[in-house]
Formats: sequence, C-alpha cells, structure tokens
Amino acid sequence: MQEQPEPAFAPGLTARVELTVTDADTAWAVGSGDVPVLGTPRVVALAEAATVAATAPAMPPGSTTVGTRVELEHLAPTVVGRTVQAQALLAAVDGRRLSFEITVSDGDETVARGRVDRILVNRQRFVDRAGRVS
Repeated sequence: MQEQPEPAFAPGLTARVELTVTDADTAWAVGSGDVPVLGTPRVVALAEAATVAATAPAMPPGSTTVGTRVELEHLAPTVVGRTVQAQALLAAVDGRRLSFEITVSDGDETVARGRVDRILVNRQRFVDRAGRVS
C-alpha cells in the first residue's frame, strides 16, 4: 500500500494584501463601468492575490495554485486614493482543492466578501498543458 503524502495546506492559513486605489484601478479604466471608483475586476484580482499570499509560505516545490471559482459580492464603492485590504482565510481543504473566505475592507467598511477556490497543481505540467491548448 502506497503511503499518501502529507497535505501541503491546512485550514486556518491567512494573508492580507493591500491596494491603494489609483485611476488605473477604476471601473472606467478596466472597462467594467463608467465611474471613477474601484472596479470589480480589481477587487477580484486583489482577493486572488490574498489567496496566493496565504499559500506561498507552505507551497511545495514545483507546485502552484490556480483559480477555479470566484464568488464575490461587491458591496460598496471605494474612491481613488483610499486603501483597501483583502483578507483571505483558508476555510476548507479537499484534496488539492482549497476554498478561501474573502473579505475586502476600507477601514471599518466591508467593500466586498465572498469565496475563492484554487487547486494545487504541478507548475510545469500546467504550463506545458496550457501551451498545447493554444
């Protein structure tokens, strides 16, 4: 019987990343609207960055994670010049699938909340496979 390797990650891992909103981060600039506030695509990218930061210290050699699902409620606008923080909490691990709870805040106000799922993959195999698809 083959011994199963120890899981690379356990629930409870966390990370926080910040973004000071610039004109380049606005809905108008990223094409998701016509208002000068933080665009939802940038909120999603910030949430994913927090998940990557949470896994980075324990990432097995030759591995990476890739996003597979995002569920996000963008609840409040953030104007240029404000700093938002995305907090990721690894809530569940199911084999190679990692599920994170996400909160994005601007001070005491919740700007967005949701869930990001990622899957652990072999980096080189993933890149090789992606190259064959294109």
